[in-house]
Amino acid sequence: MSAKLVKELRERTGLGLLECKKALAAADGDIEKAIEELRKSSGMKAAKKAGRTAADGVVVTRLAEDGSYGVVVEVNSETDFVARDDSFLAFVAKVADAAFAGKQTDVAALMAGELESDREALVQKIGENIGVRRVELVNADAGVVGAYVHGNNRIAVLVELKGGDQDLAKDVAMHVAAVNPQVVSPADMPEEVVAKEKEIYTAQAAESGKPAEIIEKMIGGRVKKFLSENSLVEQAFVKDPDVTVGKLVSAAGAEVASFVRFEVGEGIEVEKVDFADEVAAQLKG
Repeated sequence: MSAKLVKELRERTGLGLLECKKALAAADGDIEKAIEELRKSSGMKAAKKAGRTAADGVVVTRLAEDGSYGVVVEVNSETDFVARDDSFLAFVAKVADAAFAGKQTDVAALMAGELESDREALVQKIGENIGVRRVELVNADAGVVGAYVHGNNRIAVLVELKGGDQDLAKDVAMHVAAVNPQVVSPADMPEEVVAKEKEIYTAQAAESGKPAEIIEKMIGGRVKKFLSENSLVEQAFVKDPDVTVGKLVSAAGAEVASFVRFEVGEGIEVEKVDFADEVAAQLKG
């Protein structure tokens, strides 16, 4: 069987490589016949679900005892109900442990072998599409990594500090989970983002009818406010609004080096299907 044909069958069914090869071999390379035969097997239960968007699930972290490194992992399911299932959570734990032990962030490499077999078996058992979406590793560089997981494993954060300790890093991670800053400091904000904000503020200010020099000051002030509100070190600390995160960390002789924030399903577009239309389409089919 050609690799292209096997790849197409995998994409259309969500089944494993060997199962797709066997099905195509039995069908003499006829992909439609292979799908028809797979529909008669238990394996097709996974295939039916593979086209559905897995936008729910959990995020979890693993952290070295000495705070030298940590990983954060997102594993998706279709529904919140499955995201609370013990079998699903056991699978998530196994994935996170493997990523942590191997410091592995390549999902394809991580899932090769046993973990992919476990995923396929879980899809068969639960009846929902399940996927490991992303993994990120944070190493401490002359400092420490702290972790915080919020809201039934819906948001997970890793924070790297230069200096400080894990308790401080965890506090900052909690702040990141709650406030969701875009960058560590104003200087880290991408130029294209700042340019877009300037464009918006310029259009708004132009309608004010004020002199050009006043408009320029207005734009500068709004950009500065935007950067302050979206930069971690300039935000008011959630546990003590009288101090910024930057000053909190600085007082401990530390500095925020980086952070990673995962929220379940962020950035995934979920197709909205009208129930009546879906039923009509099924009846027509």
